[in-house]
Amino acid sequence: MSIEISNETEHSVDEVRVLKLAGFALDRMKIHPGAELAIMFVDEPAMEALHIQWMDEPGPTDVLSFPMDELRPGTEHEPTPAGLLGDIVICPAVAMRQAEAAGHEMIHEVLLLATHGILHLLGFDHVEPDEEKEMFGIQKSVLESFYESEKV
Repeated sequence: MSIEISNETEHSVDEVRVLKLAGFALDRMKIHPGAELAIMFVDEPAMEALHIQWMDEPGPTDVLSFPMDELRPGTEHEPTPAGLLGDIVICPAVAMRQAEAAGHEMIHEVLLLATHGILHLLGFDHVEPDEEKEMFGIQKSVLESFYESEKV
């Protein structure tokens, strides 16, 4: 798995842990080991510019996903083909506010957002209630399994 992480902000982000989570999530979703993913951390002005450009919505958001090859989750017997999964952009400043509101550490919010972004890259969405239930169920399962794997 080729996962590139870049932090263009003043915020400290545990990039090693984000990398581990991304690899764990992609493996769990049976993504080909040759797939490529980029995760970028940007400040609020950069995120707001992307939010306006791509979603036509003002203000910074927490995470945006930009799928490339439209890869979908694979199976045990048939992983996805190798390809360019896409880019995830996360705003640590927004993540920090959300973490404070939720009462947990910022890294937990960042890991949640990275997982959320990966699922969007794989075609999951949460517009309709049944889609939301499926996507958030997978998100929760991936995060719980990842945290459990860290205890070992």
